[in-house]
Amino acid sequence: MTKQDHHEEEILGKAYDSRLMKRLLRYLFPYRAIVMAASVAMIFHSLLQVVGPFLTKVAVDRYLVTTERQPTFLDSLLSDNYLTGLTQIAGLYILTLVLLFALEYAQTYYMHRVGQRAMADLRMEIFRHLQRLHIQFFDRNPVGRLLTRATTDVDVLNEMFTSGVVAIFGDFLTLVFILAVMLQMNAALALVTFSVLPLIFVATFLFRRVVRGCYRRIRVALARMNAHLQEHLTGMSVVQLFNREAKSFAEFEKINRIHKRAFLDSVFAHSLFYPAVEVLSSTAIALIIWYGGQRVLGETLTLGILVAFIQYAQRFFRPIQDLSEKYNILQGAMASSERIFKLLDTPVEIESPRESSSPKLAPEASGSLEFRNVWFAYTGQQEGEEPNWVLQDINLKIEPGETIAVVGHTGAGKTTLTSLLLRFYDVQRGQVLVDGVDVRDQNLTELRRRFGVVLQDPFLFSGTIESNIRLGSDTVDQEAMEDAIEEVNLGEFIRSLPQGYQEEVRERGSTLSVGQKQLISFARALAHNPQILILDEATSSVDTETEFRLREALQRMVSGRTSVVIAHRLSTIQRADRIVVLHKGKIREAGPHQQLLAQRGIYWKLYQLQYKDQEVAVTGDD
Repeated sequence: MTKQDHHEEEILGKAYDSRLMKRLLRYLFPYRAIVMAASVAMIFHSLLQVVGPFLTKVAVDRYLVTTERQPTFLDSLLSDNYLTGLTQIAGLYILTLVLLFALEYAQTYYMHRVGQRAMADLRMEIFRHLQRLHIQFFDRNPVGRLLTRATTDVDVLNEMFTSGVVAIFGDFLTLVFILAVMLQMNAALALVTFSVLPLIFVATFLFRRVVRGCYRRIRVALARMNAHLQEHLTGMSVVQLFNREAKSFAEFEKINRIHKRAFLDSVFAHSLFYPAVEVLSSTAIALIIWYGGQRVLGETLTLGILVAFIQYAQRFFRPIQDLSEKYNILQGAMASSERIFKLLDTPVEIESPRESSSPKLAPEASGSLEFRNVWFAYTGQQEGEEPNWVLQDINLKIEPGETIAVVGHTGAGKTTLTSLLLRFYDVQRGQVLVDGVDVRDQNLTELRRRFGVVLQDPFLFSGTIESNIRLGSDTVDQEAMEDAIEEVNLGEFIRSLPQGYQEEVRERGSTLSVGQKQLISFARALAHNPQILILDEATSSVDTETEFRLREALQRMVSGRTSVVIAHRLSTIQRADRIVVLHKGKIREAGPHQQLLAQRGIYWKLYQLQYKDQEVAVTGDD
């Protein structure tokens, strides 16, 4: 992960951003009925928090201490008999506890349910958006960062919805209700209780400041740890081959130590803050006992109010502790939402035109291809900067059913040609046409459905051999799949497997050889019966024996199809109708094999180089 990536993970942002919060709340809108039910439960739960101490006050002043007391709305409901009255108050207290349990259960259950649904919707939106983004976006953005957006950042938002926003409002309402009751009971004693609040605010400010720094360090260390693990686990064979285990371990140990230190610092801050708030809240209770006790002895305050204030003080400071922690959750959620929305706001630069403006291909469309004055560059397109052209003024027309081979040195632009045909990228100048229609004017799904592509590095998904050939397509039936398998000489291998077509394929086809994966890739392309076939270094990963077995299959595959074959092994393309030689982004030569050899140009030099390599190899074997 680059320094820029670390900086993006480091920024935590504001604790509350109304613009971001409005966008987040949209994901709750489909579940507004459940949110309303949870909100109502939260309001009544906060309101019932004041009932318990109030019942204690009534019990003490009415039945336990016979002094002058303030009248309450319960007087007409309670019995004058001491035992009966105490039983009634105890029953009300138990009923209050039951209601508190039910309301907290409802609030927690509903908000977690809504949170999971909303975050599931958000994950689907992120994945849907990622599928629509152009390939160049993935060239610029590490996979690890994109995974973090769809997993870790979404989990942070879920925590905010389930334990953050609603809990903050619940704690705030609880504070308001307790504050109102305490002021109504006795304003002077309430002010004594609140006298420790400035110290609590100072402690909370310091805690938040320290913990914010710790969370920032944890986030950066975690990002580096994930990047290191992803890179070194993927390249474990290279690590072991070059004996870098000790070096790799030392690097990971350093990152892990930084993460551990940051986490321990946050634990240290928590271990100081919560006891500090407990001490200050206990100090408030001590002040209540000191001041209120004097008032009770002076008969200007009832014992019931003093007891109720002690209980209210315990309940008042608990939400303050929680609010500080919820602040950190909210701050992390704002940072995560900003990164997620930055991803979702990334424009889809390559997409299908509107249906009304998309030209319809003629029914007799047979797969003609044309590059017309094409200029293309991957980078260097900023204003005032000369682009680094990969392709320059390419003019090439491929007739239906024609097989074209493209050769050239590494970096000549061979693979770029096929990427432009599939519209993974858009050209800066010129046009790429399929059946006479610019690819930018065609529906992407319909355009790419016409192509069958076999790449140099075949990619297999976790699943079975059958699922990797069909790729979930309804157009590939069992007969088409079996015919494709036999045509690429893969049938004998599959029949030797215990599960046949249902043989398990692990991640990236780790249980198969490179040649076997390539044969499956050939079968995949053929089973979808494409009109246009692209083979990009398709035989470079297989051994000589497998290549000979594939040559006959390749002849059958290209027969009747427009084919573009990219190859370094010139022996595989000699039967092509035309061979196009690319050099430094330009077409230098084009023609049949024998004609190009007779010209004694670039193709002849490439052929001579390979022929000499083969001679050296044969001499070495002798």
